[in-house]
Amino acid sequence: MNFLIRLLVTALAAMLSAYLLPGVTIRDFITALVLALVLAILNVLVKPILIILTLPATIFTLGLFLLVINAIIILLASKLVGGFSVDGFWWALIFSLVLTVVNSIMHSIAGKDNK
Repeated sequence: MNFLIRLLVTALAAMLSAYLLPGVTIRDFITALVLALVLAILNVLVKPILIILTLPATIFTLGLFLLVINAIIILLASKLVGGFSVDGFWWALIFSLVLTVVNSIMHSIAGKDNK
């Protein structure tokens, strides 16, 4: 049940982030739900492999290269999910940052209701 709530919150955060950024488009809420599911799968399967492969760059940049990995995950998701498009790497990077912030705010609000 917690996973479903996280997917819904991430889908809402993605819709809000896409609304705020002109370089990112999401067709509808169903697309946002599919995007949230694809991002969850990519973060579980692909992201650890990318982190291991780029470990020297991540250490050298003191972890800032993880932002690039997040942008790559967003770009990969835009190729996999129809109805979701990102205009380029920089929009993917900004989208990942805004999505993280909005997602954190929404999870903190939802977490206060559970206590």
